[in-house]
Amino acid sequence: MQLFITSLNSGSNGNCYYVGNEQEAVLIDAGISCRETERRMLRLGLSMHTVKAIFISHEHTDHIRGVAQLAKKYQLPVFITPRTLNNSRIPQRDFPVKPLRGYEPVWIGELCVTAFPKQHDASDPHSFLVAYKGINIGVLTDIGAPCEHVINHFSQCHAAFLEANYDDELLEKGSYPYYLKSRVRGDKGHLSNQQALDLFKNHKPSFMSHVLLSHLSKDNNSPDLLRDLFTPHMENTQLILASRYEETPVYKIGINQEALQLL
Repeated sequence: MQLFITSLNSGSNGNCYYVGNEQEAVLIDAGISCRETERRMLRLGLSMHTVKAIFISHEHTDHIRGVAQLAKKYQLPVFITPRTLNNSRIPQRDFPVKPLRGYEPVWIGELCVTAFPKQHDASDPHSFLVAYKGINIGVLTDIGAPCEHVINHFSQCHAAFLEANYDDELLEKGSYPYYLKSRVRGDKGHLSNQQALDLFKNHKPSFMSHVLLSHLSKDNNSPDLLRDLFTPHMENTQLILASRYEETPVYKIGINQEALQLL
């Protein structure tokens, strides 16, 4: 029993996360082009024909840019909340569109995908827990603050894509205008490095094997700074920094930690 996970891209230039078993997989968001999604999956030895559905977290362009072309080409159902769909401006809908609602599990083969509300400046934003035979993967990005929904699901994860968007000092001293700084660090903006670390330290379950820090800001963060911040607190959890320029390796996630390994 194991799940395969990878970040195909993570950042304001596009977000797309893959979670699957041997038979079926889902994409959480489709913020890079169809062609680039295919290229990155091919490099990883993954097949688009294993992907059975796309789940959309919210309507911002970096999460939906590639969804129409990808869903049309492979006739993939797109699960999206009605309010997110109404605000998404997806250019064409000649593919199956399925309603998504918080806390209503969706079964894709043996994968169970549950959306739950989060705080972000979008019409109806949700994060996700993907479960398979007792293995839980969280996709927790674009979060203004770690609300009870996020904390509850993070504490169940064997692995998680966790937002660590900005360093407080870099944001404060950076070139962003005041209104944008306020948006980023507001309760409906993004998680700071320190907020992500606090969530990790206070609510990480003992069985979490991997955390993939995600959605790093190009201008207001530093991979080295983030790595230095988290490394002293990792214990038995492997730290991965998801890139805004390329895919991560594929990781195998299972319940028996001794069996966990990088592909």
